Amino acid sequence: MSPKNDVLFVGIDLGTSRSSISAGNGQRQWIESYVGWPKDFIAAQVVGKPVVFGSDVLEYRLSVDACRPLQNGIIKEGINRNEEAVKEIIRHLIELAGPSAGQKIHAVVGVPSDSLKINKLAIRKAVAEFVDSLVVVTEPFAVAYSLGLLNNALVIDIGAGTTDLCIMHGTLPGEDDQRTLLQAGDYVDDQLFSYLQDRYPRSTFNKNMVRLWKEQYSFVGNPPGQIMVEMPVDGKPMLHDITADMKRACESILPAFVEATTQMIARFDPEFQAKIRKNIVLAGGGSLIAGIREYFQTALKEYGPSTVTCVNDPLFAGSDGALKLAQEMPAPYWEKL
Repeated sequence: MSPKNDVLFVGIDLGTSRSSISAGNGQRQWIESYVGWPKDFIAAQVVGKPVVFGSDVLEYRLSVDACRPLQNGIIKEGINRNEEAVKEIIRHLIELAGPSAGQKIHAVVGVPSDSLKINKLAIRKAVAEFVDSLVVVTEPFAVAYSLGLLNNALVIDIGAGTTDLCIMHGTLPGEDDQRTLLQAGDYVDDQLFSYLQDRYPRSTFNKNMVRLWKEQYSFVGNPPGQIMVEMPVDGKPMLHDITADMKRACESILPAFVEATTQMIARFDPEFQAKIRKNIVLAGGGSLIAGIREYFQTALKEYGPSTVTCVNDPLFAGSDGALKLAQEMPAPYWEKL
């Protein structure tokens, strides 16, 4: 192996709902951020693996102890095998990237902002067994780097557990340049679940069904059409109209977004506030909500001309940015493990 190929650079986006990896060998893979272990020897025979990930956890959820380790964007240390689950996700993602035998792994890992503040040591421990050098950054910073938005820009990463905001102003962002909100995808799921329970008390459905409906039909503003979904009533499948409930749930997160955005811009250097308003980027799964870009742009009009755009590929924007950062990172910034 030539020295050039001795190192595989990878970028990992470790998200609450989905995690992805982009590698220097061209591999781009993702999984849902679930880990499951068979409950007993019968479950082990049914599942056929000592540990399962992503959609397999949901498929075998009655047979496995399931763990979603980054609930609300942070690792609950020592609870429900969360630290072990993060380690398994990292291991699995690196396996999916297909490094060559003997290659060293240099990884930049993007995490929710609060996780970086609270769980940096836990993340380091989870990654240490599988990589040789590490840098941990926030997810919105990784997205900004992927887009080349290094100056006068605001990235709003709307994930499942958290929404992370990051202002870029020509240097590495500090704590004051970033903010985390708990109003995110899981919050929408909880609101929609509650609204549907109230509206259709005789119908049976679960949180996973609600999440799938949200991912398929979410919108703000004017509905794209009537949203009809199937739920059992006394065991009989029946169609239900959830249009109004979907609108109400999705729009429940917007006031906090607008308030946080205007507050962050208002405390920035006044000479550059107009430039920031014209360079706002929505990322993460929440950027796929129909109408959300238009809502933001309209809501910010009273503060001056604003331009809001969405990333083209919310699933890999973070890991692609982390990979780009890994490939361009000066040697002194790497932490050797």
